[in-house]
Amino acid sequence: MSTDKKFVRRTKIRYRIRKKAWGTAERPRLAVFRSNKEIYAQIIDDLSGHTLASASSRDAAIAGTKGPKVDVSKLVGEALAEKAKAAGISAVIFDRGGYLYHGRVKALAEGAREKGLNF
Repeated sequence: MSTDKKFVRRTKIRYRIRKKAWGTAERPRLAVFRSNKEIYAQIIDDLSGHTLASASSRDAAIAGTKGPKVDVSKLVGEALAEKAKAAGISAVIFDRGGYLYHGRVKALAEGAREKGLNF
């Protein structure tokens, strides 16, 4: 499968997910973006269009971590959950961004759940 076909396929899936997953102030959306090297996560209030909390594998506390990308993704999920709790957010809607719920995306979600984020 060529890169263009993969991108088009993921974009279609992403739009399908976004039709259903809509973040509000009470239950914002946890959006995931995964590149080949890094992983990024944001908690977004779609009604106001603001990012309430964010974490990534490039954050200073996580960037120096050595090990598999799956383990780093779990740390990103834990860091995001701690930032969300500090902002008063306890429940979110998970938006996997068109990626399969597997590997790094799953590890991020499990890390966030372990630190008390509900979705």
